[in-house]
Amino acid sequence: MKPKLIDKITSMLHQVPIVTNKWRKDFVARFVLALIQSRRVQFCEVAHHLNEGAKLASNQTRIEDFFREVSVDYQQVALLLLTLLPTKAKLRLCVDRTEWDFGHYQANVLMVVAGCGQWQIPLFWELLDNRSGNSNAAQRIDLLERCVALVGKERVGLVIGDREFVGHRWVKWLKDTGLPFVMRLPAHHHILRADGRRQTLTDFKGKARQPVVLADCLVDGVWGQVWLKELATGDWLFLFGTATGAHLGQFYRKRWTIETVFQAFKSRGFNLETTHLRDSAKLKKLIGLVSLAYGFCRNLGLAYHQQIAPIPSKNHGYLANSLCRKGINLLRQWLRPDQQDPLIEWCLRLINLFTDRLIPHHLKIVG
Repeated sequence: MKPKLIDKITSMLHQVPIVTNKWRKDFVARFVLALIQSRRVQFCEVAHHLNEGAKLASNQTRIEDFFREVSVDYQQVALLLLTLLPTKAKLRLCVDRTEWDFGHYQANVLMVVAGCGQWQIPLFWELLDNRSGNSNAAQRIDLLERCVALVGKERVGLVIGDREFVGHRWVKWLKDTGLPFVMRLPAHHHILRADGRRQTLTDFKGKARQPVVLADCLVDGVWGQVWLKELATGDWLFLFGTATGAHLGQFYRKRWTIETVFQAFKSRGFNLETTHLRDSAKLKKLIGLVSLAYGFCRNLGLAYHQQIAPIPSKNHGYLANSLCRKGINLLRQWLRPDQQDPLIEWCLRLINLFTDRLIPHHLKIVG
């Protein structure tokens, strides 16, 4: 099974020049499968599964050489990841930041995850080099501009962000670009009504146990819709956007999809937090390879859930296994020696479908 998977994934990589050298493409395919088998990002763990015919020390040296020497085209990585999504559906773009600490070193990653329905995939990410970890408007705009250039503005149905992603320049850019959005705002923001009234959330204390929708409000110097709800904890859900006001709360709940991606990257999937890389360029490269492993596993799990056997739900309503974990478990089972499961051929056909999607996308980007 493993040689067939390596051949199939390598054939996909030949459609998009993530790396240019043929042997490097073979390495990327092997590394992604080794990530899935080990569920660890430490090079010493991945090396055990990279190439069984080579010595362990040789595998680890090959990994270290790749991360030190090889350039990766992240636009092409995003193109490959995009083909894992439905080809015509409107996409939501969730922007968020995640962080983890290694002693005195703190890694902060700004990421955009694209999705629709049950599909979701990371498209672009950047390592933030400032000590506070917060992104600025220029960094967010740059990331979103790359997303829009790749998927096309007509396919962006919604941009979603949390309280960290505020400020006049950022919000104005979203509106001026014509991207429907919903952002959660900190409670201290003022609301200027169309009739000239200036209000704060204290004006709605005790009156917003149920959602309150305010049309045509000026917040952060931009006109849009406001959606308010006072939570049982005493906190506020303060949403602002250009999407339909009554639906802002429903739209904002979709932000949770990016949290599930972070969970799969970390403790519930590939244990990204256990890496000891300190170099931002190497970390960005590792996140790219983890994204490919995540995207393939999640889509495999989703296809299995939809086409083969639904994953059972627990009493709380959530699936017993996440879609990504299901895909990981299937591949780890099939990559064992001498596996003859008939579903292996189904998996290979699924990879062929993704490869077929790449050709028109690639011609569009190159042309």
